[in-house]
Amino acid sequence: MIKRGILIGLCLGFLLTGCDLIEYHPYDVRIDGETNINLKNIEKIQQQCAGKDTIRFAFMGDSQRWYDETADFVKHINKQDSIDFVIHGGDISDFGITKEFLWIRDIMQRLRIPYVALIGNHDILGNGKEVFEQVYGDENFAFIAGNTKFVCMNTNALEYDYSHPVPDFDFISREAADSAGYSKTVAVMHVKPYDDQFNNNVARLFHAEIKKFPSLQFALHAHNHELQITDVFKDGIIYYGCASMKQRNYMVFTLTTNGYSYEVVNY
Repeated sequence: MIKRGILIGLCLGFLLTGCDLIEYHPYDVRIDGETNINLKNIEKIQQQCAGKDTIRFAFMGDSQRWYDETADFVKHINKQDSIDFVIHGGDISDFGITKEFLWIRDIMQRLRIPYVALIGNHDILGNGKEVFEQVYGDENFAFIAGNTKFVCMNTNALEYDYSHPVPDFDFISREAADSAGYSKTVAVMHVKPYDDQFNNNVARLFHAEIKKFPSLQFALHAHNHELQITDVFKDGIIYYGCASMKQRNYMVFTLTTNGYSYEVVNY
């Protein structure tokens, strides 16, 4: 008969060695590696673009489960010399799982140029918002590239059951009131007005507020997994939507003193 002390020791030994079989719960928010990426890269973007009359940036989104396609996107961007930075329009993850964020983060970190990422509706699932904030930073942020201000906003209202200020009009008002250092504006979001995740009770108010920024050029969004070019409010302000990484294309915008142009790049 095995003595009680020996049996307890065997059980403890099994439990301790068994812990190696499970890394952690998929929604555990322990982050290894690079964090606070947006703030660090915004500093690089603003420094590198200071004083430039022409700005070129790539816009992509909805990487989710398409890791190979995202890796190929990075390789394609790295072959070009004329793009200043990249904006990821959100849905970095599919289920808000920590590892999903880290897998995409590690792929995107191979870019030779800086990038920033917005929060998407899938990124809020589980503990995703907490992971996003650790890896990338605030859900709402802004930066200036050349003479253009990019106002990046969380517009994923439905995931919060309208219990969180989305969109955050206080943030928008503060940024609009600060008109120093730029003469043009680009609005960026994951979900555009009148899409399923947007708080469409305030869609027109939202559009009216972002139009208060100096010389709003256009708005950008992701979410729909297909290229979209929509004059949502029939007032000449175009909302450009990028496809998902699954479609293996992205958009490149060129901002000049005379306006802007865009192209769709397949890879």
